[in-house]
Amino acid sequence: MDLSDTGSTITVVSILAVVIGLIGIIVPVLPGLILCWAGVLVWALFGDAGWGRWVVLALATLFTLGGTVVKYTLPGRNLKRAGVPNLTLFIGGVLGLVGFFVVPVVGLVLGFILGVYLAEQIRLKDGRAAWQSTKAALKATGLSMLIELAAGLAVTAAFVVGLLAA
Repeated sequence: MDLSDTGSTITVVSILAVVIGLIGIIVPVLPGLILCWAGVLVWALFGDAGWGRWVVLALATLFTLGGTVVKYTLPGRNLKRAGVPNLTLFIGGVLGLVGFFVVPVVGLVLGFILGVYLAEQIRLKDGRAAWQSTKAALKATGLSMLIELAAGLAVTAAFVVGLLAA
């Protein structure tokens, strides 16, 4: 691959964006799914892969939009069934953000768990019920990450097929 060639450079940059996006899904610091889609977008707009790149971009867009919708609706519905209010999740998110800066690497997760637990402890005044709500929030977060990862892998698969077909 000749990196002095513009098409090759665009392809390498796009591949890096997709790979970093997948990492961002697993390590929730970067907007992973958006990065995966943006990598495909850059490849489609500036690459020289022929008309098939538009089909790949359309598929990547469908996977990204579908994954994003399902990522928020399915876990949200499960949280509503479990009785976990949005304010609790907001407090968990704020403490997760604080934890991200206070405790490197694991602070985001620890802060989120602590925030949800404390908010539910204050709301319910029962440690056992607060822990049940915290577990429900963690399950919903895990489900959300799995849905986003599945969408990211679908985007990546479409991109790889497009690269091989070009």
